[in-house]
Amino acid sequence: MQILDAEATAAALPYSALVPALILAAQQLREGKINAPERMVIEIDQASALLCMPAISADLGITKLVTVHANNAQHQLPAIQGEVVVFDASTGRRLALLDGPTVTARRTAAVSLLGIQALLPVKPTSALLIGTGVQAIAHADGLVDYFGVTEFWVAARDLQKTQLFCDALQQRHPHIVVKALSAAALETDLPRTDVVIALTTSKTAVIPAHIAPTTLAIGVGAFKPDMVEFPAQLLHSRTVVVDCLAGAKHEAGDLLQANIDWSKVRELPEVLALGIEQQPALPVFKTVGQAAWDLAAARVAIASLEK
Repeated sequence: MQILDAEATAAALPYSALVPALILAAQQLREGKINAPERMVIEIDQASALLCMPAISADLGITKLVTVHANNAQHQLPAIQGEVVVFDASTGRRLALLDGPTVTARRTAAVSLLGIQALLPVKPTSALLIGTGVQAIAHADGLVDYFGVTEFWVAARDLQKTQLFCDALQQRHPHIVVKALSAAALETDLPRTDVVIALTTSKTAVIPAHIAPTTLAIGVGAFKPDMVEFPAQLLHSRTVVVDCLAGAKHEAGDLLQANIDWSKVRELPEVLALGIEQQPALPVFKTVGQAAWDLAAARVAIASLEK
């Protein structure tokens, strides 16, 4: 069994391979060829939880074990820690141990990239990121690497911290243009971008309700019933697409608090297979994650190791 640290795991998961792997996983999930039950969430304390996410296909199986400790900054430790065990489905032989947070960050960003590819009629050149955490970095990297996005705005509550994030992002990708905004400024000074992606754990809406009809809004960060990134007004005015319908029904606080009509919500695997009806305004895309996406990432990593 090969053990990959965070750097090696990232190197084994290029976005150019992750997105096609997700398309295949979505197709197999819809056809019943991947068994990926809803993730188990075990509370450790009010600010901490253990997540267990297994998935099995004909070729590989994975189990992702992740702990989330929201107060770990006081211990100088990351909030999310964990690993993904990858094994051969026919024999159970362990093949690799991947860094769990890195897999999560990159496959989550890749799901957003796939949503953009499926739901946005043009190739994006600009993006507004709301949030400055690990997912914001992964999404910026993915947008640059996969689509060649060159123009970014980044918004968060702490403008000084946001500027530091933008400076680091500029060093990471010297050819891009990146500007910092305060989250409050979005209500009056919202930049016109192809994509808006929220990457927070907010309990109040952070995506403006008045985004342009030609802008695709994606909500990534809110993963508990009490978390909200989308305003209800926006959700009720557009078609809602989710990456995993079963998970969204008890994890997507945005949709739950807005009392969305679940019969009208579309699931990404279905959209990829059947397309989506054109509306005056683009859909919104809400992701909550699911183990089939980790399985897709594991396939990419194993293929990379075998080269």
